[in-house]
Amino acid sequence: MAARSPHRPAWRARPATPKVSVLKPLCGVEPETYQCLRSFCDQDYPDFQVVFGVADANDPVLAVVQRLQREFPYRDIKISVEPRLHGSSRKISNLINMMPMVSHDYLVLADSDVRVQPDYLARIVAPLLDASVGIVTCPYRGVSRNGLWSFFGASFINEWFMPSVQVAARGGSLSFAFGASIAMRRQVLVQIGGFDAIVNHLADDYRLGELSRGLGLRTVLSDVEVEVAVLENSLKELVQHELRWLRTIRAVRPFSYRFCFVTFGVPVALLGALLSGGGLVASGMVALTATARLILHAGRRQSQIPALQILLVPVRDLLSLALWGWSFTTRRVKWRDAEYRVSKDGLALLIARI
Repeated sequence: MAARSPHRPAWRARPATPKVSVLKPLCGVEPETYQCLRSFCDQDYPDFQVVFGVADANDPVLAVVQRLQREFPYRDIKISVEPRLHGSSRKISNLINMMPMVSHDYLVLADSDVRVQPDYLARIVAPLLDASVGIVTCPYRGVSRNGLWSFFGASFINEWFMPSVQVAARGGSLSFAFGASIAMRRQVLVQIGGFDAIVNHLADDYRLGELSRGLGLRTVLSDVEVEVAVLENSLKELVQHELRWLRTIRAVRPFSYRFCFVTFGVPVALLGALLSGGGLVASGMVALTATARLILHAGRRQSQIPALQILLVPVRDLLSLALWGWSFTTRRVKWRDAEYRVSKDGLALLIARI
């Protein structure tokens, strides 16, 4: 992503656009935190602020934000430092603490590991000018950064989760919202009870969309695709992360989740062939499934370890199938330094700090 000079804004003339507040809840520093946060400050948009929030005054990410304040002196960048918890979700508690610093009525929420292009704000906010729209959310692409487990994590996003979302959206379903990137009007947030209404939910993003749809407002899947850095360093990190995702999906979509196993192509096709005793038709179905799976992978391939990619595709599917089965064994999930139990209605009940 090419960087512009930080000394002078470089937006082009365009029709009147609403003033926007970007909310970035933060916790800790990762290898690409600076680049990700900088991309939100370097926007081709006429009038916006960025509000960063942390719970710990000693969090090293504060140094990154202060660097951005120096690089973008003309940008309205605010920092909220407030440890107060309002519920089980630290992220949503952070957002609640940030709200007193929010100046504008159009809000954009984005995770700390998201990286965007300079036209991001203009494109994600545009649908909100239609009063029938309650939430705008962005598809996202996982970008592998550091080896095998990161590659597997990116493949989970790019070759299973987001394709499933796209298929559902084309089928008419808009029952989703992704925490990676969400835009909404302050008025809608107030009407649903503010962030307090979702502070105890693990799937806070999904619940935000659900509550806005409860007002009779539409959810829009943006044409903007953002990048998410995938940084898993070990099998343990990968499994914990994906089990949290899967158990969260299970909590909010219990019926459809039971049938997700059919989407783990190659191992399911092989199992079906074994159960049927083999034969020409069964072998043909396996070959067709494998071909379709490789086509999907080719469209979303990661370049970091190309020599192993084809061999890793069935391994990735087998791991996904195993984790899907494992997700039914318990409702416990680990998130940062805490362990939670996910209730049937998606509430995150704190069990212990780790």
